[in-house]
Amino acid sequence: MKLSLTQKIIIGFVLGLALGEYLFITLSPEVSHDIASKVQVISKIFLRLIKMIVGPLVFCTLVVGIAKLGDFKAVGRIGIKTIGYFYFATILSLVTGLVVVNVTQPGSLQSWPKPSAGTETGIDASKAKSLEDFILHIFPDSFFKALAENEILQIVIFSLFFGVALGSIGETGKRLIHVIENLAEVVFKMVNYVMEVAPYAVFAAMTTVVANKGLSILISYGYLMICFMGGLLFFTTVILWIIAAVNGINYWKLIKELKEALLISFSTASSEASFPQTIAALEKFGCSRRIVGFVLPLGYSFNLDGSMLYMTFATGFIAQAYGVHLSMEQQITMLLTLMITSKGIAGVPRASLVIIAGTLTMFNLPAEGIALLLGVDPFLDMGRTVTSVAGNGVATCVVSKWEGEFTPTT
Repeated sequence: MKLSLTQKIIIGFVLGLALGEYLFITLSPEVSHDIASKVQVISKIFLRLIKMIVGPLVFCTLVVGIAKLGDFKAVGRIGIKTIGYFYFATILSLVTGLVVVNVTQPGSLQSWPKPSAGTETGIDASKAKSLEDFILHIFPDSFFKALAENEILQIVIFSLFFGVALGSIGETGKRLIHVIENLAEVVFKMVNYVMEVAPYAVFAAMTTVVANKGLSILISYGYLMICFMGGLLFFTTVILWIIAAVNGINYWKLIKELKEALLISFSTASSEASFPQTIAALEKFGCSRRIVGFVLPLGYSFNLDGSMLYMTFATGFIAQAYGVHLSMEQQITMLLTLMITSKGIAGVPRASLVIIAGTLTMFNLPAEGIALLLGVDPFLDMGRTVTSVAGNGVATCVVSKWEGEFTPTT
């Protein structure tokens, strides 16, 4: 019997857990870490291959969709609807994080060792972009540089202009559109080849995480993990389901289509790793290629639901761990602040922690508190990545439905 890609990924995930725990238990930390670093090369190769094709994939799908439309006003209309939905989802995810941390009190109900002042966290809050820097960063000074550095937002901006211009030059444009459509088919074929590496990348990623931290860390952080993952589960299964249901979208069928993308995202803790699979799943589900190509790349910078939830949850947790009471006014201020600052995190490594560090200093909380989360953060990252991918799937379907370009498969 031939195994499906999903089955292979699950097998890789389980074997990675087992091997990682074996290395963690039987070997010294130094040797275990050294072996994990060598195994991690496989997942790094996979992520590089994904980055290699994401830029061309975004360019081809978006240019063809926009060019066929040939109407810049329609692009603006879709853009306004998309950004409007993103901010709505951002508010919901931030509020969910605040509610969960206030109800469950993970920082107060367990004694946490307070990191001493000056503890090295590896997180520099100054790396967060200002609003002006972020706005300027969106616009490319070179398309080829944007492709080379995999700057998705910049590729989207160039593709929008290129697509509108292509759709406005008549027959010449139509011939070139046909060429780019064929190029897109080649890129999707490359995606199929790259995805053959996915199970091995999942195996390597899980081996690395568990060999370095060990599954025992999940016990010491058990209540925190349950609280946070419970919040993510509530957001994913209840809030996103309600949004989908209100818009007449079969949410559970969507999740079934996205299962491979969600598995890859969870195992690698990278939403980018599942980007091609997410595109294919959404188109198969009934979203138009034009809407998918426009909404999804924007969502990977503007609509990270899991990361948004984590920001308010983590900040509240650290305040509780240090015995600092945040008033309702302070929590609302935090929420409004994160609504703005969280939109400037594209391209920043460990972006969520960078924004959290900046938020802590705003409320006179010790930035060293982030050290409480560093040990378990790789596991938390898996959960928030899955939530973000599911959130972007719903966002794409909703905008497709609003535009009358949603034709669900029966």
